Amino acid sequence: MTTRRMLRFGAFLAGTGGNMASWRHPNAIADAAINLDYYRWLTKRAEAAKLDFAFFGDGLYISEKSHPNFLNRFEPLTLLAALAMETTHIGLAATLSTTYSDPYTVARQFASIDHISKGRAGWNIVTSPLEGSALNYSRPEHPEHDLRYRMADEYLEVAKGLWDSWEDDAFVRDKASGQFIDASKMHRLNHQGEFYSVQGPLNISRSPQGRPVLIQAGSSEAGKDFAARQADAVFTGQASLEDGVRFCQDVRQRAARFGRGPEDILIMPGCGPIVGGTMAEAEAKYEEIANLVSIEDALNYLGRYFNDIDFTRYDLDAPFPDLGDFGRNGWESTTDRIKELARAENLTLRQMALRSTTTKHAFIGTPAYIADTMQAWFEAGAADGFMLTGAVLPDALIDFIDHVLPILQKRGLFRTEYEADTLHGNLGLPIPTNHYTMTETVR
Repeated sequence: MTTRRMLRFGAFLAGTGGNMASWRHPNAIADAAINLDYYRWLTKRAEAAKLDFAFFGDGLYISEKSHPNFLNRFEPLTLLAALAMETTHIGLAATLSTTYSDPYTVARQFASIDHISKGRAGWNIVTSPLEGSALNYSRPEHPEHDLRYRMADEYLEVAKGLWDSWEDDAFVRDKASGQFIDASKMHRLNHQGEFYSVQGPLNISRSPQGRPVLIQAGSSEAGKDFAARQADAVFTGQASLEDGVRFCQDVRQRAARFGRGPEDILIMPGCGPIVGGTMAEAEAKYEEIANLVSIEDALNYLGRYFNDIDFTRYDLDAPFPDLGDFGRNGWESTTDRIKELARAENLTLRQMALRSTTTKHAFIGTPAYIADTMQAWFEAGAADGFMLTGAVLPDALIDFIDHVLPILQKRGLFRTEYEADTLHGNLGLPIPTNHYTMTETVR
């Protein structure tokens, strides 16, 4: 393990990319979100570059207005299992909802992925922001925002307890004596809580890294408290270095109140680099991507954050409409940020819709400029690393790997070889303790 603080990078492999019309780009693979050969190739490129992990998002509700990548995509844990067989060191992380799944089943699924990958699994914990999700799971209504986080907090305690069901040396497997387990090292959870009742034990042993790396992406008050208590890594979206510093300080102060240190949690803002040989070339790439999107698609994309509101009933060139509070059951922090940005910059609905699909951000420029910007965020305490969210894939990731990463490596800010065999280890995080044995190791 290296003791020097290094940048951490995850690669968000979202089909053709984050842009609503990315599938139309000449270099995009139009069926990327269900193309295993494509994901295999791109994940291997990320591993060859020594990135920390590949990440796959998910959602439980779609409509005809959804992002094309959402309309037809793999269930992500199935994809992780396939990619685990094709890779050896890169972490493999995916989204799974606590609101619409059972903790015993999910603990089994992620423990299995962690074993198959030999300790490289990560779980992005979400509570599902869209009300329509309830309609797909026989639920009468979608739980309100803060209730979902209360449920998720107990859910995580159950999952972590189940992952500790077996001490590391519980499986004796002594053929001569006929002893398969040491029963004294098996532990039933016997959880009785507000939302869940789970006996245990889990029917699979602890993995080489103890449990998956836990990731969280909410930026609401409830989301930040949840991250401070539970997360190993936090995905966030901050518009400026100053915003990033404030967010990091906020989350770490909350974490300290839960008895955690600053080294226990990694903050990784989303970053969609657009790389050009010159600043003008990078700007031209941005304009090409932005121009792929029709205003109709942009309105649909923006509307998803507001529970698929029909924005066509509003004047496109009037100020962004006053929509009231959409946070109770939806994307609270995202909708608040959209409304705040529209007010601060006096944006029209048209401008805000187009901005939502193709954000103009600080990571557009030459390789040296992007490396300088990342280094500035890192050294200022605005980020421990970045979640690379390309507007168009595979171009965005390959450009970053080929042109920006070597600069960061030359500056000693990113690895040239993996330091460990597990995702916890490569992220510089200790292997979690089994609370029945209270021993801690790093692999």
